[in-house]
Amino acid sequence: MSIGSPARLGERPAPVPHHIPVRTRLAVGAGRFAATVSRRFGTGEGGVIGGRVAQVLDPGALRRLGRDRTVVLVTGTNGKTTTALMLSRILETLGTVAANSDGANMPDGVLAALTARPDAPLAVLEVDEHYVPAVAEQVRPACLVVLNLSRDQLDRIGEVRSIERALRAAVSRLPDTAVIANCDDPLVTSVGLASAKPAWVAAGQNWSADAVACARCGQAVRHDGPDWHCACGLTRPAPEWCLDGDTLEGAGIGRFPLGLRLPGRANAANAAMAVAAVARLGVSPEVAISRLRSIDDVAGRYRRAWVDGRAVRVLLAKNPAGWRETLPLLDERCPVVIAVNSREADGRDTSWLWDVPFEQLRGRKVVAAGERATDLAVRLTYAEVPHVISPDPIAAIAGLGPEPVELVANYTAFRAVRLRLGDD
Repeated sequence: MSIGSPARLGERPAPVPHHIPVRTRLAVGAGRFAATVSRRFGTGEGGVIGGRVAQVLDPGALRRLGRDRTVVLVTGTNGKTTTALMLSRILETLGTVAANSDGANMPDGVLAALTARPDAPLAVLEVDEHYVPAVAEQVRPACLVVLNLSRDQLDRIGEVRSIERALRAAVSRLPDTAVIANCDDPLVTSVGLASAKPAWVAAGQNWSADAVACARCGQAVRHDGPDWHCACGLTRPAPEWCLDGDTLEGAGIGRFPLGLRLPGRANAANAAMAVAAVARLGVSPEVAISRLRSIDDVAGRYRRAWVDGRAVRVLLAKNPAGWRETLPLLDERCPVVIAVNSREADGRDTSWLWDVPFEQLRGRKVVAAGERATDLAVRLTYAEVPHVISPDPIAAIAGLGPEPVELVANYTAFRAVRLRLGDD
């Protein structure tokens, strides 16, 4: 089974350490039982319900199960799941790792991961940026990795500046936590400066539309090459780690080619953040990078499948910043199917479609799919991208020619496609 996943039917669950109070031990047992029942009857994967049950039975379970472990939290608008997987793979060299590798990154999912592996001395937990203050207060992480901050699900989370302020306040209450921060993102830098133990990584930032004004004073952020500054004094810190194409350089340490199997600049940035984080925990860059080179799939992202005799590559993009990183990865020779939903987990508001540079798809064969295919079609029309509408993304593939297909979907559309392709 994957590290951190709930024990499957027929497997012996990990033992609960004896020092954990009886109430918490009972809550862990009940949570595991609920997860098993959920999987048995096909109502879910157990990645949330187990934590929810444990939390009801013992409201202090998250704090108790996070105690006496080395915990790394990963947050940001994009890249959480990938970076958390990278960190888990690296830290497996030190011991057993509890992880919410299914992407369940709200408190219930975090608690479910700890419940599944109460014996693990290490934990890597991706956390929705909205819930970091509450989770961090309970588990007191050794490291907090902050990747990037941009608009996402405005109807649920709100404006990104409110998230920055909440994260900054939370970090100021974690004097013993090392914060690994992307100093190319002014919003993340503002958060990192509240830390007593920041580590600055120049990981790059292609999307800057949400950080044109200073998080501290509201004045314009001025850019000069890779550097940036505000008149109030907020400025880009000198990085300890710099990503230069496919090479990561550590100040006074050396240069290390990444050689990842995962494509794109964003994954190289995720790797840079992961290497910088584990360096604080005593893992060398050489060991860390060797572990990263084995990763070629992240929860079904980038996987290739066959649909009616056609090779289909499946990618995930959830918001303007994510789409900006994903569109350049698409093979120009292939038709593109775009699937967009707007369920609760996606955010009901689809106005973000207008911030995605779909103009890059001009001249390509494009299909608008998903539950909001018509909204997407309107945006593609304004982008002058010829397209057809086919709400069912799998049926859309069948209507294309024999050439390979690129299928890009937002969160719930991606999950639905994975399920139909037999990947869940």
